[in-house]
Formats: sequence, C-alpha cells, structure tokens
Amino acid sequence: MGEPADEAPLLFWAEGPAVSLPQAEPERGGWSLAPGGGAAWGGPGELPRGPGPEAEADQIVAVFVVTFDPRSGNMVEWCLPQDIDLEGVEFKSMASGSHKVQSDFIYFRKGLCFGLACFENMPVESELERGARMKSVGILSPSYTLLYRYMHFLENQVRHQLEMPGHYSHLEAFYDDKKGVLPAGKGTCSSQPPVRWLPSIHRYMYPEMKITHPAGCMSQFIKFFGEQIFILWKFALLRKRILIFSPPPVGVVCYRVYCCCCLANVSLPGIGGTVPESKPFFYVNVADIEMLETEVSYVACTTEKIFEEKLDLYDVYVDNQNVKTHHEHLQPLLKINSADKEKYRRLNDQRQMLMYSQEVEEDCSSCEEDLFILFFMEQNNRIFQTLMEVSASQDKTLTADHARGMGLDPQGDRSFLMDLLEVYGIDVMLVIDNPCCT
Repeated sequence: MGEPADEAPLLFWAEGPAVSLPQAEPERGGWSLAPGGGAAWGGPGELPRGPGPEAEADQIVAVFVVTFDPRSGNMVEWCLPQDIDLEGVEFKSMASGSHKVQSDFIYFRKGLCFGLACFENMPVESELERGARMKSVGILSPSYTLLYRYMHFLENQVRHQLEMPGHYSHLEAFYDDKKGVLPAGKGTCSSQPPVRWLPSIHRYMYPEMKITHPAGCMSQFIKFFGEQIFILWKFALLRKRILIFSPPPVGVVCYRVYCCCCLANVSLPGIGGTVPESKPFFYVNVADIEMLETEVSYVACTTEKIFEEKLDLYDVYVDNQNVKTHHEHLQPLLKINSADKEKYRRLNDQRQMLMYSQEVEEDCSSCEEDLFILFFMEQNNRIFQTLMEVSASQDKTLTADHARGMGLDPQGDRSFLMDLLEVYGIDVMLVIDNPCCT
C-alpha cells in the first residue's frame, strides 16, 4: 500500500452526471482539517461537503467481486446490479502483475464511470488454487469524488471474500443503501452525458483545495520526481498524452496520475476554454488501446510494458523517474534549465519555511498540499496573466524580459512558450532571434 502518506484517498476535483437516488438523503455532516493537513470526516455514514453549497450524494452504480481462476483467469464472480455492463472490469480491478504483491488498490475508468477496487492475495493450502487465492472488491460511480469514502470498507470486504468465499450479504446491504440510478437506465456506464473532467481549470478556487487534496500525495509526488516535476508540469500545461509505467502496486501510481493533472490548474477566468481538458484515466491496460487511440489529452498509468512500443498512443512516457518523449519537437522540453532549477529551489525554500512555522510557531493552519497546489497555480496564473496582457497590447511582442518575469528561461523555454501560445490560441509574437534573447 506504499508509505502512509501515499495511502490518502483521492478526493474532489471531478464531477460526473447527476444520479438520482431511490432512497431519502442521509443527514449531512461536515469536514474538518486533520492535524497532518488532510481532510477528516465527522463520522461514518455522513456525507462530506464538497466545494458547492450542497454535499454530494451517494452515487454507487455498481458493486462487484473479481476473482482469479487458475483455469479461466480473471473473471467477475458477482455483481449488483446483475445487468450492468462490467466488461473489462475484471482486468482493471486486478492489474497485470498483481500476483506479485499481497495487496493493492486501483482507481480506473469504465466508460464514463470511475471505479475503485481493493485487491488482496492470500496464500492457501489448495492445489486447485495453486497456493494463492486472489480477489478484488470494487465499486463504480459516475465521479471519483466519493470513492475514497469506501476504501476501508472495500479492504475489509476483500479480506472477507478471501476468508469466506461466496458470502455477499454485506455487499448486498451496502449496494441497497448506497445505490444510485443511472439516468439512461440501460445498465451501462458508457451511455452517460459528457463528464466534467479534472481539472476544469477555474471551477474550484483556493482555499477549498486544502480539503480536496490527498494528504501527502503531492509532496510525495514532487519528492519522487525532484526537478523533473517541472518537465511534467510543462507537458501537463500543454495537455499532452502522458502515460506512466510502473510495476505493481499501482495504487500510489494512480495518485501520480492525479497529481500530474493538478499541476495545470489556472484560476484566471477565460483561460483554456478551447483547450482539451487533461483527463485522468488512472489505470489502463491493453483492453483500453482502442479507446486511447481517440484521445487527444489524458494522463494514465499502466503496469503493462507493451504500451511503451505503442508510440501512437502517448506523447510522454514515464518509466519510474525517467521521463521521455518520441516526438522530436518535444525533445527540448525534457531539458531542465536554469529557470526550472530556480523554481524548484523556491519551492523547497517555501516548504522549509512551512515546516519551520509548523514546528517552532506551532502553526498548523497550512500544510504542504496547500503550498504545492498554490505554488503551481500562482506560477500558471503569472504566465497566462502576462500572455494575456501582451496579447492585449499594441505590438503584441513577447520579449525575454517577459519570459523572465513569468519565471521562464528565455532560451531554454522558448520551445515551450511557442507550443503554449499555439495550444491556447494566444495571439502573441514571440521574439526569437532578437539579440535580447541571446
């Protein structure tokens, strides 16, 4: 399950189509900030408050059990409702290579629904099962904003299914209590209206973010990639197709997908309206190839090495801490320049100041997640504010001084700036060969 800081669940910043509930709405409670800066919920059975005035209702549209059969492979053992389309879920909820780990959790997308499954591998003295019993218990919802609430329930239930196979009464009761009704009523997650994807770049403003980010997720993400975080940041802003490879466990890698999308947040109105949103697909496998072929922007992770050979499916491939691209025009973006180093130094300085204030001044009102999210949002805002101001000026000329003012390297980030202007359709003339840029 990774380090403790990586076990925090994915929270808000996704929104799916509305789901009607057949039962009365439960009583609502409220959020509070945990000592570590994460979000804590007041009590079991209560609904957390989202960024809007109303709390989000339960929207569980399916619950299922997947098992590994030594003869048949992965298969859906049981599900509710019985007529829902779960094709492919047996492979999404039990990632390729899972037999090598004892437990894992996986976020994934099925059609326009999101899923969370908890996997466990239990040794058994059975020749028929070849010494190991492997199962996953999961749920589907039109959004992933509520999936985290059921992480512990799913962990307990997969253990229950391993120890007492075939006993589904707890899962049946859970579904009866939490079920939502898909508007289309056709038992499929693929016939839904378009989803508002993460990150809709100015939908939710700070400070709501402090209760929506997985505690420790972004800090671990940046510690893992170091200065390369700014390479990923540029690709995320350019809405490139980013595929992250890692062997199991895949749960922490799903968080990296989430964090990568978070790097591109902008709170300025009117920015990115015509730009494709960076879709968090979370875990994908070979069954998703046809779907990925049609996507122009996404962030996903996989445990299947064969994806590396499918160059037409991605723009950026991340293998452990190695970020690479096969597109020649994107090669310059792989180089860490002086401005990237300066931003990384500034980010770490701010982190040290935060730690000092927490230890010496006992100020726990802020956390690392606040700092990292706000750091990138402010950086992005500064870039787009400058670009819009230059675009509105008479000569529309972007100079080396403008680049430095945006925290960019006039030479090292020239290719990035040119791509950024093209992707976002900003009418600015970049001074490339002017002596001021040499």
